[in-house]
Amino acid sequence: MSFLGIDLGTGSLKAAIVDEHGREQAVSSVAYALVTPHAGWAEIDVETWWNALVHAMAGLPRELRDGVRAIGFSGQMHGVVLLDANGAAVRRAMLWPDSRALAMLDAWPEPQPNPVAPGMAGPLLRWLVLQEPDAARRTRWALQPKDWLRVALGGACVTDASDACATALADPAGAWDTALLQRLEIPSEWFAPVAPSYAAAGALSPQAAQALGLRAGIVLATGAADTPCAALGSGLVRDGDALLTTGTGGQIVVLANDEPAPLKGLHRYRAASDHWYRMAAMQNVGIALERVRGWLSFGWAEAYREAFDDAADASAHAAADAASTLSFLPYLTGERTPWLNPQARGGWLGLSLEHTRGAMMRAAFEGVAFSLRAGLDAIRASGAPVTALKLAGGGSVDARWRQLLADALDVDLHAVDCPNAAPRGAAILGGLACGHWQTRDLAALAPGATRVAGPRGDAALAERYARFVDLYGRVEPWFGGRAPGEAK
Repeated sequence: MSFLGIDLGTGSLKAAIVDEHGREQAVSSVAYALVTPHAGWAEIDVETWWNALVHAMAGLPRELRDGVRAIGFSGQMHGVVLLDANGAAVRRAMLWPDSRALAMLDAWPEPQPNPVAPGMAGPLLRWLVLQEPDAARRTRWALQPKDWLRVALGGACVTDASDACATALADPAGAWDTALLQRLEIPSEWFAPVAPSYAAAGALSPQAAQALGLRAGIVLATGAADTPCAALGSGLVRDGDALLTTGTGGQIVVLANDEPAPLKGLHRYRAASDHWYRMAAMQNVGIALERVRGWLSFGWAEAYREAFDDAADASAHAAADAASTLSFLPYLTGERTPWLNPQARGGWLGLSLEHTRGAMMRAAFEGVAFSLRAGLDAIRASGAPVTALKLAGGGSVDARWRQLLADALDVDLHAVDCPNAAPRGAAILGGLACGHWQTRDLAALAPGATRVAGPRGDAALAERYARFVDLYGRVEPWFGGRAPGEAK
């Protein structure tokens, strides 16, 4: 007996099979690219997702696929997929890095229960109603990405609270805000009923089963957003448990038994279990490092070597000293926590003729680490003392990068002994949906974690972090934002 978890991410789809004890047996991944038909847009054809799923499933051993009893779903948050009455996509999916709806944010006046970003379903749908009325007329359902995938496999048209509460169209508990929808002129009938993340939500259709090499009739769980799935898969089950995920973006999640109080710059969302979580969400982690790597014409191995190893070489002290005078703001797609400024932008400051590509790459790694520290500082300021973080995400496996994160964040880092936390969490939801596990079993399913780095009290790095925060405050008005402390 086994369970399949599918994680529909921003840049790749992962499929993982776990056994009846929650242990990963196999994983397969297929990458894809977003489409940017106009500046600031981020879209993808749902056929790209479907083809990625078919290829990922083909990469899993046949004997393991034969034993799958249930499927759970994890998906990137905030974006939206529009379907017509026949279940066909009305247009390409619009995704969270999209900034076209920036001008729509005034429709969500302060205070809001959660920060509102232009790539969330609410602003995107408001833009659609105003700018693409023909697409709006043909729309029957406005679904979150993981919900589209479940429906495509034959499942029910539902969503869960962890995704609904992050659309800017629902209350913090995940119930659709019909008054807000009416004011925004977004049809309330577009939105699927809300069900528990671990509830059964249909069964695998014969057509989908044939395409994926699975048995028809397999139970499909409702599923959850990728961040709460990663938290579940990483073993966050108790109040105060904390997780750092690094992928395209970065999230710091702290689990809570009860609904947290509203906190400026932080999100308070429902978890995949019956918990809540507070979250600092930073948009520019892997996406910024990948772009910098490309600008500097580095392969990944070369990027790490030039940024970290050369700085430790006695023959490269001059370059290391030069790197220490260089700052990089990574805000290439705006930023959420803690600045809440979708117009923020990035770049290097302090460049001179002596700077090498390696120094620029090192400054980029530090800038991303500092942006994560700014998010963690917001969580700490809210009253949640965080001295240790579980670590998950494909962007956090290099030991040199982990040490920089531990130093910059001033925390102990414990790598979860499960490199694919989000699809594992999704698979656990599948096991709950078919009755194999109960929610009381979640603590026993938590994977092991190994301490991989701790803070070394790097005073020079702390000074560079202070310079980073000061730099952002000085340049924020350039981007249409406000300097810290400035009245709105």
